[in-house]
Amino acid sequence: MRKRFSDLDSTWPAGLTRRLGAMIYDLLIIVAIWMLLGFVAVAMNQGEANESPLFHSVLFVATFAFFAFFWMRGGMTLGMQAWRLRVENHDGTPITLVQSLLRFLAAGLSFAACGLGYVWILFDRHQRSWSDIVSNSRVVVLPKSSGKTRRRNKSD
Repeated sequence: MRKRFSDLDSTWPAGLTRRLGAMIYDLLIIVAIWMLLGFVAVAMNQGEANESPLFHSVLFVATFAFFAFFWMRGGMTLGMQAWRLRVENHDGTPITLVQSLLRFLAAGLSFAACGLGYVWILFDRHQRSWSDIVSNSRVVVLPKSSGKTRRRNKSD
């Protein structure tokens, strides 16, 4: 039995602004990962830049692995956590590896089409992007935590 997220009744579909905010946060992390991989590639290439198809494939796989790991594990990348977003199936379960791949590829297509796949959110009745439609999943906004913030004891 697959794990199911809680608080399903208190979520609502994510709009374009929140999604773009989360994308910007995640882009910063992805650029850092690419830089790290670039440094490793240059070091392995005796100080020369390598623009080989293999290197680009490694960047592609690393980028997909970043998103797939977070989407499948808790439904949220680090940027999505900051904006209180979660990707999930319609029954509240985390998405699968195949769904992650479909989301990732549809996101690339959405950007290649000058962002049209995300602008689609403004016209879709359920505020779905192309990634949501293709992967049969959704992105929801989580409610603010209702509990009081925990104060640290002096002994902590």
